[in-house]
Amino acid sequence: MYSLLKDYKHIFFAGIAGTGMSAIAQYLNGKGCQISGSDRYFNVGEAEDIRQKLESEGIKCFPQGGLGIDQTVDLLVVSTAVEDTVPEVQEAKALGIPILKRSALLAMIAAAQKTIAVGGTSGKSTTCAILFDILEHAGLSPSIISGAGLVRLIKEGKIGNAAVGSGEWLIIEADESDGSIVSYHAEIGLLLNVDKDHKEISELMEIFNIFRNNSKQFIVNHSHVLSNSLSVNLGNDFSSNEQDPAGFTVTDFVQNGFISQFNINGVPFVVNAIGKHNMENIVAAVAVASKIGIPLDLAAESVAKYQGIYRRHQIIGQKNGIILVDDYAHNPVKCAVSIRACLPIAPKLIAWFQPHGFTPTKFLRKDFVDEIASALRPQDEIWMSEIFYAGGTAVKDISALDLINDLQLKGVNAFFVENREDFAEAIQTHLLGETVILLMGARDPSLEFFAQQVWGQL
Repeated sequence: MYSLLKDYKHIFFAGIAGTGMSAIAQYLNGKGCQISGSDRYFNVGEAEDIRQKLESEGIKCFPQGGLGIDQTVDLLVVSTAVEDTVPEVQEAKALGIPILKRSALLAMIAAAQKTIAVGGTSGKSTTCAILFDILEHAGLSPSIISGAGLVRLIKEGKIGNAAVGSGEWLIIEADESDGSIVSYHAEIGLLLNVDKDHKEISELMEIFNIFRNNSKQFIVNHSHVLSNSLSVNLGNDFSSNEQDPAGFTVTDFVQNGFISQFNINGVPFVVNAIGKHNMENIVAAVAVASKIGIPLDLAAESVAKYQGIYRRHQIIGQKNGIILVDDYAHNPVKCAVSIRACLPIAPKLIAWFQPHGFTPTKFLRKDFVDEIASALRPQDEIWMSEIFYAGGTAVKDISALDLINDLQLKGVNAFFVENREDFAEAIQTHLLGETVILLMGARDPSLEFFAQQVWGQL
């Protein structure tokens, strides 16, 4: 880290409004670097909330166009979504400014601190947030670079996906989707689960195996057959199945509305979060915290105060028997898990999903259909709007309507509303009695505002 700060005084982020990019930008800003950045969303007046919060921290933001790149910039950081044709990249090349991928920069940062890298297909952001809270509650003053904002930090006017503490521990998300997880050499590596998402299972297992080998200590989900196959020490692992225990085992799980209760190794935990998946995220965080030396009862105190993270089963509002919930679910397993978590809340569920990316939607078409169909009850419904297109050279050879047609063939109550602006009106006659409306989708920064729009129309 010290060489990073010494070598690169002014770092520019192309695509700074992205969750992963903004988190690193804020972290390095908090470490004393001069940070600036641009984003195509700023060109069209979108992501203004992110821009304002970055600038309030002293990070200067530009529309995408190359205007922010000059001789004072020591390093240009790009994400996988930033193509070589982007003006910032062209300008940096013309000026001889080094260019680094976001994942490579994060690996440099992680190598300079005692790092806890949280990996797995699902639950990384939530687990990072819970673990951050536990370590902070224990007085360890950790740092975090995450994929979602902590609600308690958002309430302070921040984006909430990064924080710089004075302690030695740094918590990061280790992303498997771009393969960058293999770059991290963590003090503690945590593997939550393995499910088909951006890559085939065989490729994911190879990546997670390297992640295991690169970690000084490794903790896995013993309840998940694929992650368990990479176990190093059962005593370090966690389990949500009391019939198949590990070092940290959950018993007596009960969900009452939006409150979950359970025991970990006999110690009671109560959390304002729903679903067995969040219970697994909590026991994963507790297993890591215990490895650091934090007692279970102290972890339980922290978990009881957990306020959640941005767009993970966030309750937008409740009125007239209708509850609106907004969630980041975006792959087949996450959508199914999100749906199941909401089922105990009301007799009927209306789920809405906006797939993102034509290539991933086509790759996961059958998985989406099978997982969503298996999660819904006969009285429940799934609605979809057209696939979110973030720009670029994607081939638009699939529609959300294709998934809806597949679901209908399985006998599911499935509906297509091409323009999401028509969703709230379209479901009015479907709201019979107590109902949970679950909105699901990712990558589209306007989804937060869409949730508020739907709520205003109900």
